[in-house]
Amino acid sequence: MIKAAIFWSGGKDSALCLDEIMQSSEYQVAYLVTFFSGEPCLVSTHGIRVELLRKQAGAIGIPLKEIYVKNSTNAEYEFEFGKVMEELKSEEIHHVIFGDIFLEEIKSYRESLLADNWMKGVFPLWKKNTEFLLQIFLTRGYKAITCCVNSAFLDQSFAGIRLDFFSRKWLPSSIDVSGENGEYHTFVFDGPFFKNEVKFKRGEKVFRPLEIKLSNLALEKIGYWFIDLIPV
Repeated sequence: MIKAAIFWSGGKDSALCLDEIMQSSEYQVAYLVTFFSGEPCLVSTHGIRVELLRKQAGAIGIPLKEIYVKNSTNAEYEFEFGKVMEELKSEEIHHVIFGDIFLEEIKSYRESLLADNWMKGVFPLWKKNTEFLLQIFLTRGYKAITCCVNSAFLDQSFAGIRLDFFSRKWLPSSIDVSGENGEYHTFVFDGPFFKNEVKFKRGEKVFRPLEIKLSNLALEKIGYWFIDLIPV
C-alpha cells in the first residue's frame, strides 16, 4: 500500500473521501492534516475547536497533524503547507488526498502547491455527483451536524442541525445539496470506521460578517453563521 496523508476538515466530504480510500486498499493513510487559525483555535472555514478534532481523530484511530496559521493569508498558508510537505516527505509520504468534488480553481491551486513541493495529489471524489455522494454518506450510516452556514444561501436556523434524510428535504433546491459551493459545512461525529461516537453539546451561534466588493464598488454584506460545538 502507498503511504499518504489526507487533508482533513472534520466534515462529511473528508469523511467520505477517507471512506473511499479505505475501501480501495490502495493507500495507507498515515495522518489527518488540519489547518487551524484564530483565537480560540478553530478549524479554518468550519469553526470547529481543536479539542473536538483531536477527539474525532482518536475515534478514527489516525494521528492528527495540526498546522497553525495566525493571519490566514495565502503567503502564510503556502509557507506552512511547504513545511508540512517536508515533514511528510521525511517519512516517505509523497501522496496527499483531498475531498474536492468540482471546484476547478481550488483543485488547480492545490495541484500547483503540490507540484512546487514535489508531491502528488489524490482526489477520490472528483467530478462525482454531489446528490449521489450525499446519498452514500447517509446510507453508510455517518452522523454529521452542520457547524457553519453561508447567510447568502441559508439562514441561521440551518446551523447546528443534524444532517440526515429528513433535513436533506429542507435544503433549498437552489443550492448544491452537498454544500460544495460553501453553502454549509459539517462536523462528522460518528460513522462506520469510528471506534466510538464523538460527544459534544451545542453552544452559542455567532455571525461573522464578510464584505464582498462588487463591480460597482458597492459592498455586499454577507457572512457565516457558526455554532460552537463544545466537547463533553
